Amino acid sequence: MTDETTPAEPVQSEEELTRFRQALEETKDRYLRAVAELDNQKKRAQREREEYIRFANESLLRELLPVLDNFDRALAAARAGSKAQGFLAGVELIQRELLKVLEKFGVTPYSALGQPFDPERHEAVQRVIKPDAPEMTVVEETQRGYLLNGRVLRPALVVVAVPPDTENA
Repeated sequence: MTDETTPAEPVQSEEELTRFRQALEETKDRYLRAVAELDNQKKRAQREREEYIRFANESLLRELLPVLDNFDRALAAARAGSKAQGFLAGVELIQRELLKVLEKFGVTPYSALGQPFDPERHEAVQRVIKPDAPEMTVVEETQRGYLLNGRVLRPALVVVAVPPDTENA
């Protein structure tokens, strides 16, 4: 009795091995192409993000250019010896135009005058004794505050009323 060992799997033919190698190479090639495509897509997305950030304010700036042109005209008129009343009217027109452009982009001014002091919307720069004003009420606005789509873009700089005995303490 001779001990013959039979292999667990039959030996592959050369033709089968060649087919498997080709399939492996094709799969490897598809994998490498997919990885390269993913890398290219990431780079393209990064470039697009950078481009978007660089030009995100383009429409706002384009809207502001006519306002700048009107400032140039107002200054030229003032240099030409135009009356102060005409210059003032021109600057007021420019201010309204600029506020309209800002409002178009979600920026709106708000008034703090007469309002209770709110640290979310106001920044107190001074306290003054005002017996006729309610305590912690804004009695003067030194710089207007602005909202961007309802959120504080810049708080108003304000003067707040305090009772007479608080200032001495």
